[in-house]
Amino acid sequence: MGYVQQRRESSLKYQTRCIRAFPNKQGYVLSSIEGRVAVEYLDPSPEVQKRKYAFKCHRLKESSMEQVYPVNAVSFHSVHNTFATGGSDGFVNIWDPFNKKRLCQFHRYPTSIASLAFSNDGTTLAIASSYMYEMDDTEHPEDGVFIRQVTDAETKPKST
Repeated sequence: MGYVQQRRESSLKYQTRCIRAFPNKQGYVLSSIEGRVAVEYLDPSPEVQKRKYAFKCHRLKESSMEQVYPVNAVSFHSVHNTFATGGSDGFVNIWDPFNKKRLCQFHRYPTSIASLAFSNDGTTLAIASSYMYEMDDTEHPEDGVFIRQVTDAETKPKST
């Protein structure tokens, strides 16, 4: 299939940072610089399109101010169809797209999360922590690559 199957407008208002297809090929997740993630479905039927949604994430509340961070990376867990997001806040979150819940949040990494990748069997998550020049050229922590073993407790959807 070497042709465009669908063309869509982004459901997010601001610049897209990452897009990843569901492992089951039924939809995709896209992220933006406004600290939002959208879950979209490919089937154009109205009943399926009613399931699409967007949510806020990678935000930190300090006193009465909310700091919004870009969501730079998305990676799907191939076994559970959950996904990880990485933001310029330095956090990695694991999400259940079907129950619309955050499953867990890992400790804060030294600087922005630039890229994420689950292993094919879903037992390992590679995390690239790298300054993304959000605040121009300023002093920042050293870039690093972190390899984390993940468990079903962190990545498997909870039963409803």
